[in-house]
Amino acid sequence: MSFGQGGPQWGPGAPQEPQSSQAPDWAALADASEASNKRKKWLMIGGGALATAVIAGIVATAVVSANSKNEAKNPEELPASESIPNSTDSAGPTFAETKAPPLPDPKEFISDAKKDKAPLSVRSLFPGTKFTKGTEVYKKGATSATKKCAAATQGTLGGVLNANDCERLMRVTYTKDGVAVTIGVAVFENEAQARKAKDQADKKGNVTSLPGKGVPSFCRTSTCFTTINSYGRYAYFTTAGFTDGKAVTEKDENVFTVAKDLQGLAFQQIHKRGEMQASAAAGLG
Repeated sequence: MSFGQGGPQWGPGAPQEPQSSQAPDWAALADASEASNKRKKWLMIGGGALATAVIAGIVATAVVSANSKNEAKNPEELPASESIPNSTDSAGPTFAETKAPPLPDPKEFISDAKKDKAPLSVRSLFPGTKFTKGTEVYKKGATSATKKCAAATQGTLGGVLNANDCERLMRVTYTKDGVAVTIGVAVFENEAQARKAKDQADKKGNVTSLPGKGVPSFCRTSTCFTTINSYGRYAYFTTAGFTDGKAVTEKDENVFTVAKDLQGLAFQQIHKRGEMQASAAAGLG
């Protein structure tokens, strides 16, 4: 049969297919109906079992998933200890770092009479009965102090001290192994006067040696070794020589060493005086 060519036409208004005149086989129809019903029943049972299995699977999965959230974790799965807050720690107050104020410069207190107010005497400046430096021990001898500075000098030094308004001249003698050294400390109003006196002093003048307390007269007529220096409002001098009156020569290194040690003592004690007053001013003394 070809489309559009001959044969019956189906469509709206077309006549229905004519019924066959042969009688139906009722037994075969009954068997077919029963077989169809059985297939439907098995399909329903199979579909229900499958649905039940699917639902059971979903429930099991949900239970396993829920249980996995409640399981205890292994130690390695726990957060690092530093991430766990420590309930015993409490944040205490914090304070800014404080520093003690710097100690005033000791030289400020020994450079001007307006600040240099501590008691001053030969005993306070040179205490004790000896001076020890390393293994060397110098025995302390006589002491002296005068406001007539020139009276305790020789040569040109007296005029220099007077010209710069020297207020006081203190002397102390130390001895060791036949060598004696007299230290003279001249006190002025301020540092400028002391420095000027040091600059004007020369080898033609010196502090008069101070004998006494077992030390004979020395350096009055013989050649001796002298030093000149200043620190703050103090100018200090040394006169060193042999106690037997022998002249000092360039070969007498032991005399030079003793003189320099005692010159160092004068500086040390003047600076210490400044340190004590600086500490007191800072509330530490």
